[in-house]
Amino acid sequence: MLFKNQYYYFVAGLPDFSFDSMKLPFTVEEFRGMLDEVLKRNDRKLLQKYFLKYDNDNLQSLLKDKNGAFTLMGKLSREEILEVVSMVKEELPLKDKKTPPYFEAYIKSWLNEENPQAGGHLWEDMLASLYMDYGLEVKNSLMSGWFELNLNIGNVLSAIYARKYGMEVAKYIVGSNKPARLIRENTHARYFGLDQELEYFDTLLHISEEPDIYDRERRLDKFRWDWLEENTVFDYFNIEYLFGYLCKLQILERWVHLNAEEGERLFRELISNLKNETKLPEDF
Repeated sequence: MLFKNQYYYFVAGLPDFSFDSMKLPFTVEEFRGMLDEVLKRNDRKLLQKYFLKYDNDNLQSLLKDKNGAFTLMGKLSREEILEVVSMVKEELPLKDKKTPPYFEAYIKSWLNEENPQAGGHLWEDMLASLYMDYGLEVKNSLMSGWFELNLNIGNVLSAIYARKYGMEVAKYIVGSNKPARLIRENTHARYFGLDQELEYFDTLLHISEEPDIYDRERRLDKFRWDWLEENTVFDYFNIEYLFGYLCKLQILERWVHLNAEEGERLFRELISNLKNETKLPEDF
């Protein structure tokens, strides 16, 4: 039997907060620093895989400009990412285990301009797809489940809105799990073949019909929060509890800093990129 690391004193000292809390006990970055100090090596390495999204952002930034913007929230330094790019360019083998395994495939595609998609957020979607597929293979059921939940949420909503506004549905689907494949294979079916596959499909469908952008995002994050609560109900002092705490802290941090006006601006910024490829109704 595999016994998990327990963090009794650390967890016991963590402040409680709720979805409707108005103040942060500390920032996500501060909490991550706290975790780095207390987590056992195997748990710390596991959590690093979740934070690869920051390395993804850094990789894209540096591929566009080696002096581009860089966040320190990632695992790899600017120099390490540039070294990886250089090695791939020179067709040298990558031996550094810190490098995410999908980086090499992505960099090769970038250098050869071989993105398999056409239209939409090409390179961003390709990297997101590789990252999500990698996340689904993480050897922790809660973390891999969280990856899949967010992959499914993004794909379901993308499919609904793409079809509603006459866009090519398959173009905006990322990842290769079963729901993603079903959507691509059933773009003209009423529910994309998902009504029997995803137990929460109806919930997402109802949320997608919310006309107010702010309220829609709020309901989505409450759905995510409730999922975390349900899937950590029997976890108290282990890495699963701490990962759930981290994800809820990220949700809270977003809403503490986000108001309705900012939410509207972010949404408009998001769809403005789509307009480069597709003519959308003016009221979208």
